[in-house]
Amino acid sequence: QVQLVESGGGLVQAGGSLRLSCTASGRTFSSYAMGWFRQAPGKEREFVSNISRGGGSTDYADSVKGRFTISRDNAKNTVYLQMNSLKPDDTAVYYCAEGPRREYEYQAYDYWGQGTQVTVSS
Repeated sequence: QVQLVESGGGLVQAGGSLRLSCTASGRTFSSYAMGWFRQAPGKEREFVSNISRGGGSTDYADSVKGRFTISRDNAKNTVYLQMNSLKPDDTAVYYCAEGPRREYEYQAYDYWGQGTQVTVSS
């Protein structure tokens, strides 16, 4: 049974930083691409970032490019999202997802974590 567990969310002031982690279990982590998505109240789930199986290729939403960095440690079955220069608009529940390929569409991912709340105060 595949499980993804996120951690690292919290309350931070605008301009601050947080690092999210997502640890996977249940299948060979290094065989799958990983993605981060977020969903704010009243809005649809949106793409944030993705990373290839080996970590050599990444993509970012324009809204986070230059501020967020995705990485993964396959030895620890963990993907990270380093978030710097946070803005109130970044407030959302952040989800990690695992799937066969790097994709922008959330429907392409097979498994999801439970989400972690990120709140950025102005």
